[in-house]
Amino acid sequence: MKTLLPLIALMTIMAGCKNVQKENEAFIKTYFENFNKHDWKAMSEMYAPSAEFLDPSFGTDLVQQTREDIVKKYSEMEFLFPDLHDEVKRIHTSGDNTVMVEFISTGTAPENLKFTLPICTVFTIENGQITKDYTYYDNF
Repeated sequence: MKTLLPLIALMTIMAGCKNVQKENEAFIKTYFENFNKHDWKAMSEMYAPSAEFLDPSFGTDLVQQTREDIVKKYSEMEFLFPDLHDEVKRIHTSGDNTVMVEFISTGTAPENLKFTLPICTVFTIENGQITKDYTYYDNF
């Protein structure tokens, strides 16, 4: 019996981790639904009041963004690309708070120029909010 206790404890921890991972995956799916509806307010409320961003559009340094900053950034993007849309290809969860998403962003720029941009974002989720958003894509 003594040898079974560590195994039971490990299985319980693993089951709990899987539940958190499923919750995080569902949370991120909702995030992309809000993005594709261009509901920037709802999307911004999924972030902590101040979140850390790493994104080529900000340069190479980490920046802090408030929910208001997020709404402003995406509203400006929608103005430039009114049909902006993200198609999620894969979602990978890791541990209790990391979700990596591979997706394709598409839209139409002024002069009717269409773009297709593969992107990867690594989200950190803590207490039901996104605290870090590290996004990678070719900015050239």
